[in-house]
Amino acid sequence: MSTSGIVGPVDMMDPGLLSDPFRGYSRIREQAPITRAVFAGASTPIWLVTRYDDVKTVLGDHRFVNNPANVPGTDAHNIREELIEARGVPREYAKYVLDSVLDADGADHIRLRRLVSRAFTARRVAELRPRVERITEDLLDRLPGLAEDGVADLIEGFAYPLPITVICELVGIPEEDRPQWRDWGRALVSLRPGALNEPLSRMVEHIHDLFERRRARPGDDLLTGLIRAHDEDGDRLSDTEMVTMVLTLVLAGHETTAHLIGNGTAALLTHPDQLAALRADPALAPRAVHELMRWCGPVQATRIRYAAEDVEFGETLVRRGEPVMAVLVSANYDPRRFDDPDRLDITREPDGRREVHVGFGHGMHYCLGAALARQEGEVAFQALTRRFPGLRLAVPPEDLERQLLPASWRLARLPVRLGG
Repeated sequence: MSTSGIVGPVDMMDPGLLSDPFRGYSRIREQAPITRAVFAGASTPIWLVTRYDDVKTVLGDHRFVNNPANVPGTDAHNIREELIEARGVPREYAKYVLDSVLDADGADHIRLRRLVSRAFTARRVAELRPRVERITEDLLDRLPGLAEDGVADLIEGFAYPLPITVICELVGIPEEDRPQWRDWGRALVSLRPGALNEPLSRMVEHIHDLFERRRARPGDDLLTGLIRAHDEDGDRLSDTEMVTMVLTLVLAGHETTAHLIGNGTAALLTHPDQLAALRADPALAPRAVHELMRWCGPVQATRIRYAAEDVEFGETLVRRGEPVMAVLVSANYDPRRFDDPDRLDITREPDGRREVHVGFGHGMHYCLGAALARQEGEVAFQALTRRFPGLRLAVPPEDLERQLLPASWRLARLPVRLGG
């Protein structure tokens, strides 16, 4: 195996890599297309795949599976299970974050995805647009009132409330419960041992309560649909799968979109030429969302996959059962696929529907809510630039505070001045 200058495995918690994954993973990509990496708390190193074509192979090839139990003829280590155990999560709750639609393969994945996919079709998302626009306008109406000394936090005041309101309405989470979900989501990204236990147990209890309420009073929402699938045919959806599906949809449905809006707004405000282009032509919004997902997307790497058989990447052999992580950020900055990849250019994509980047993934596990996330991003960026023509950062760009998490890119807050 050739590692072309990399000494030892990559530490996924390296402060330099966490603070600048764009340059960090690009350096790794150019030194070696595939290399070893380690997570604190995991007994087994993983392979990092960093180049665009190789990343698409890992994401779209049947030779890679999400569940190590589906690797034939070997007892592959479940790295995510080890990491969850290292964070002190009891086994009775770990199953709710380890056995979701995101972790399933083959027929199980298809079965679970079909139960909710109708809610995220292009047609259904298009029907939601007027409601997304109304929520957006209402939030922006309130934003000036949240400012202190002329400064508002766009993350708390806009980027989070928009997607969590949309996904909670779609799933069927009552309005009075939504602030609690925001707090739970914040707690779940903590790396402190034991920090997940209380929020996870409370979420599970809350979801069970929601199901009981919906059984008594059905609605036009995903909760009701899941209850119907479970009660009519328990083989289609188990009790644990039902709870896990709600947990996954609500958290995945607002966390990543919130940080797409936050990261994207910060990028536009630090690239005045791109901001001016979007203001001059709001129809560029679909292409802008694609480029912002490529240039500063919130998800930097995928969940760990496992080789179901021996697979060669150039001179490197990944053996059956070995864990592999596809690095989206290095693929999206790969000069073999993108001209001048470090440059932010909201006209880069030839049209708003054609997707070249891998910010939403690729293959069977392509993001279920991608169409909804794109739409929320389009509406958010168009409304922000229209409503607040004087919008600007309230701190120097280098002072923006980020949550330094592996495989993630997110702002802790985004202080802005709305104008004037």
